[in-house]
Amino acid sequence: MAKVYDVPADELISRLTDVLKSEGIDVPTWTVFVKTGAHADKPPQKPDWWYTRCASILRKIYLHGPLSVNDLRTMYGDGKRNMYYGARHHKDASGAIIRNAIHGLEKLGYLEKVEKKGSILTRQGMQKLDKLSTEILHELIKTTPKLKIYS
Repeated sequence: MAKVYDVPADELISRLTDVLKSEGIDVPTWTVFVKTGAHADKPPQKPDWWYTRCASILRKIYLHGPLSVNDLRTMYGDGKRNMYYGARHHKDASGAIIRNAIHGLEKLGYLEKVEKKGSILTRQGMQKLDKLSTEILHELIKTTPKLKIYS
């Protein structure tokens, strides 16, 4: 069985986005107006960006273990370069977006909280990601037979 490490991130996140859409994860009404953080100039241009962010959060928690909201804010944040002089200054991403995404994934049963550490994947969430990774790897093997060593 293939793991999340074995497949390209963009392919996994796009597939997981479709799965989350079909399962009906809760999307807040304010997602149309909000920026993703203080570092962003405009709101996201894709209408389904919420599902993509949820899928990306699920993948990051799978890869990096228990992650808190502050850890994810740092990962999704950005450092803008000063136009004239000086060093980069990091700006964290929006905590409300990450918190609401985590709550939605907990309602679906994919995440659970660990006291004082953050969120981890449940058994159901890990099985979902591994099954999806296996499907993606089998499709990639059909197009590129050299990848068979990873199955």
